[in-house]
Amino acid sequence: MRTARATAAAVTAVIGAGAAAVAAGRFASDAALRTPPGGPLPTEPGLTVHATAAGQIALTRDLATLRPGRHGLSGDGFHAVVGPVLPGTPDSADTVVRRLERVTYGTLEPGDRAWLTPNLYVGDPGGALGLDHTDLEVPGELGPLPAWFVPGARDTWVVAVHGLGTTREHTMNLMEFLHRHRFPVLAPAHRGDPGAPRSPDGLSHLGETEWRDLDAVLHHAVDSGARQVVLYGWSTGAAMALRAAARSEVRARVAGLVLDSPVLNWEATLRALAAARHTPGVLLPLAVRAAQGRTGLYGDRRPGAVHLDRIAVPTQIFHGPDDTVAPWRFSRRLAADHPNTITLHTVRGAPHGAMWNADPGAYEEALRRFLTPLM
Repeated sequence: MRTARATAAAVTAVIGAGAAAVAAGRFASDAALRTPPGGPLPTEPGLTVHATAAGQIALTRDLATLRPGRHGLSGDGFHAVVGPVLPGTPDSADTVVRRLERVTYGTLEPGDRAWLTPNLYVGDPGGALGLDHTDLEVPGELGPLPAWFVPGARDTWVVAVHGLGTTREHTMNLMEFLHRHRFPVLAPAHRGDPGAPRSPDGLSHLGETEWRDLDAVLHHAVDSGARQVVLYGWSTGAAMALRAAARSEVRARVAGLVLDSPVLNWEATLRALAAARHTPGVLLPLAVRAAQGRTGLYGDRRPGAVHLDRIAVPTQIFHGPDDTVAPWRFSRRLAADHPNTITLHTVRGAPHGAMWNADPGAYEEALRRFLTPLM
């Protein structure tokens, strides 16, 4: 009898431990699968506004506040744009003083909590950039997808799609450049975004299912007169672009890809986001398995899957070693495997999705050289 009781107790303990492990893995996987659009990624540190003055702002000293370039600064009820660190300004061991370019809305007060974001603009292309545009609704698999269309003279369109932690406002960083070079630009929302249909399970699939929304937008562009299309994706938007270029029925119209901070290995990205939420290392494999079970994320491992690393069109990648969300090594490997079709522009000092922010001039010149043959 004692042996039976001991066995039952052991089995109960194992089942309990297994259930706890499953629950822990599920919780850890939420770091990537429930990243809110427009909210900070878990890799982004929380900052404090210490002081403001004419044209400058003092923020918590951190590696993030020492980044080069121009960045958005968001918080509860405000958005601003900060420029480079100001040399020669009085700072301290606890603060960094950067140029304060503008306050988009709200007010900045000492003690306010904030985070850096790649989004320099909020609103829409008309209000933020003064660009004529049309608000569209593109029929998608789950329902209508809001999209901005900025007209241009060329018959090569750019379809620009955002990624993790941002909204389609992120695409406005490059919209003036693309408009100046006369490209029509179509910038859609996709499932899970504000105003767009919700994913059936309420989770992000890191591009694995969201690409079908991009495919619907690609069909719309072709049906509306685009002779050819450049797919421009950031983060998981880059993963969506790769899938659309490989799987879409109109993939022959895709003339080129621009991939910024591409998520090329979803397991590495999920691990990075879970670790940033202080998930113990022993639970990270459970987070990966939980994500697979919840979303069906298997990438190219399924029998008959289209291999996304076989890129046949000209491709420009912007990426760098300081991206802690989508490891740079996968972009380097992809570029090395396709020297005739892929150009890798290395950006240092830039976090995920913010390659342009670090050095807009160098980024736009590399982009101009890439796009020139496609004009």
